[in-house]
Amino acid sequence: MLDYSALQLMAETAAEAAPTTEEVVNATMFNVGDGNGIWYLIGAALVFFMQCGFAMVETGFTRAKNAGNIIMKNLMDFCIGTVVFTLLGFGLLCGEDTLFGLIGVPNMDILANFTNFDRCAEFVFNLVFCATTATIVSGAMAERTKFISYCIYSGVISLVIYPIEAHWIWGGGWLAQMGFVDFAGSCAIHMVGGISALIGAAFLGARIGKFGKDGKPKAILGHSIPLGALGVFILWFGWYGFNGAAAGNADFLGQIFLTTTIAPAVATCTTMIFTWIKNGKPDVSMCLNASLAGLVAITAPCADVDALGATIIGLVAGLLVCFGVWLLDYKLKVDDPVGAVAVHGFNGLWGTLAVGLFATGNGQDGITGLFYGGGFNQLGIQALGVLAVGGWTVVTMTIVFWAIKHTIGLRASTEEELKGLDLTEHGLPSSYADFVVTGDSIFANDSVTAVTEVAPVETAVPVQHVEKAKSTITASDVKMTKVDIITNQEKFEVLKHALSSIGITGMTVSHVMGCGMQKGSTEFYRGVPVEARLLPKMKVEIVVCKVPVDKVVEAAKNALYTGKIGDGKIFVYDVENVIKVRTGEEAYEALQDNE
Repeated sequence: MLDYSALQLMAETAAEAAPTTEEVVNATMFNVGDGNGIWYLIGAALVFFMQCGFAMVETGFTRAKNAGNIIMKNLMDFCIGTVVFTLLGFGLLCGEDTLFGLIGVPNMDILANFTNFDRCAEFVFNLVFCATTATIVSGAMAERTKFISYCIYSGVISLVIYPIEAHWIWGGGWLAQMGFVDFAGSCAIHMVGGISALIGAAFLGARIGKFGKDGKPKAILGHSIPLGALGVFILWFGWYGFNGAAAGNADFLGQIFLTTTIAPAVATCTTMIFTWIKNGKPDVSMCLNASLAGLVAITAPCADVDALGATIIGLVAGLLVCFGVWLLDYKLKVDDPVGAVAVHGFNGLWGTLAVGLFATGNGQDGITGLFYGGGFNQLGIQALGVLAVGGWTVVTMTIVFWAIKHTIGLRASTEEELKGLDLTEHGLPSSYADFVVTGDSIFANDSVTAVTEVAPVETAVPVQHVEKAKSTITASDVKMTKVDIITNQEKFEVLKHALSSIGITGMTVSHVMGCGMQKGSTEFYRGVPVEARLLPKMKVEIVVCKVPVDKVVEAAKNALYTGKIGDGKIFVYDVENVIKVRTGEEAYEALQDNE
């Protein structure tokens, strides 16, 4: 006879032993310990996609003549980094701890014993973070660095500089043993990248035209704010993987996503308000920088702070990025085209220290900061880590840049810089070929017909050619006058209608940029006054002889007048002669519509 009580007891015991759905999800998605969690790998893919974001930000914040060079650098960051990280970097970072926690023991198992290499996910995850460190440096040294020199120092960063200090923090090294916390890389990646960028930019010197003879900075506008904004949105998206990939479970992942959203949002609002008050208008590029600054600052403490802590961290980051850009421009005289030092260096340091201030004790690392009753212990450990990693970076990168500068050279020549690195380094006339008129391209076609030849009858508009000697009205018989009108774009349609109403049937219209004696109102780009603000205008050119000049001028004045600065100007010139190419007619007859 069946013992139903015994069967019931067995079923209850089995149910208790079986993992819950939440436990299965956590084990599958967040198995960080052995690097096999699905989310862990998705996070790595998101971090890789951030390379695109860095490329777009740097390209947009610099000039179009260097766009191809910048894309190439961001591509080679990852490709060169992969090669050297495979050969040595991974072993130094994740190898068995040795020399009192200073480095890992390098090995070649990934190449020599791949069958037994069970750390594939861990390798990819650490590789994409390593590539980010090298990419940060690119922005501060943009537009004037030799490409070969860039490849060398980028490779050195991924080969030894990043892996060794990252081993101290994440590879079981001496800082990790002390309890130093840098959850996703404010210190190990961003501060190191920012310090390297500062040293490199200082060795390199400023771009031509960045500082005047009086030492004051001049604005060099980036060629595409939309491209830079696209890069920021991509980076923000990727940052959810950057910060969240090492989450221990779904609850911690939610906390990380929350803090990673609040901090950059608050930082951006802070910078918008600050620049609005300081400059009279909110600065677009600085607000984009502020979003990244908030993301950098929350990277270390993202898993250990609450919403209030993230808010304060973001607020400080928004002010700190403005201070960093100002300090480099006005005091240190270091040219950083994209704000890499202010974003990554200053806020990487701030985010690392913020762990010791705002950690709640309920986060993934279980640490408590000063403001939550934890005392100064964790803050002291964080400060020691900042000093150690910062000192390592300063010493090693100074040696690297000094060696490159005094051997193959670090900076492109003046001619190369002025022409643009796209052309001189890569043989690329323009990264935007369809938007550039190349003057000599027409001569590539040997079948081009000389302009003096007459078109075939079947393709020509019927016309009676007029010999110069047979012209009934010569250039001396009638006064011809050219009138150039410069006006605002929004007034063009009004002007065109006014001219048409008095009998003007032909005009040449072009978009131009310019400014008058007032040079427009003073505007700011990244906190620096834009000295000569070129405004978009319309230029209308007409030549008249039948319609009185005074009538043309009066019609234009009536159409354009508002009484405000910027209504435009009218220029009047005498014309010696006019020749219609198709018919050979001259003077008065060349200006008539005979068709």
